[in-house]
Amino acid sequence: MTDDRHERIRQRAHEIWEQAGRPEGAHKEHWDQATAEVDAAGKPKAKSPKKAAAAKADKPKAAKAEKPAKGPAKAKSPARKTKA
Repeated sequence: MTDDRHERIRQRAHEIWEQAGRPEGAHKEHWDQATAEVDAAGKPKAKSPKKAAAAKADKPKAAKAEKPAKGPAKAKSPARKTKA
């Protein structure tokens, strides 16, 4: 673990501990949460929704086959009673 990463995790774990009300015995959970947050922050983010929409707009859309219109719904016959 690099010293910078370790220090960021340590600081974040301390913040989490303080926000939780400084409980005893929860240091592992706080450290694990801080590690996950620091590691997630260091990963490159996916395209923003605006950029993804712009990329889709650049691509031509394939023509979709039109579906025939449906006629009026048929009335169902009443349920038949069965003999017991």
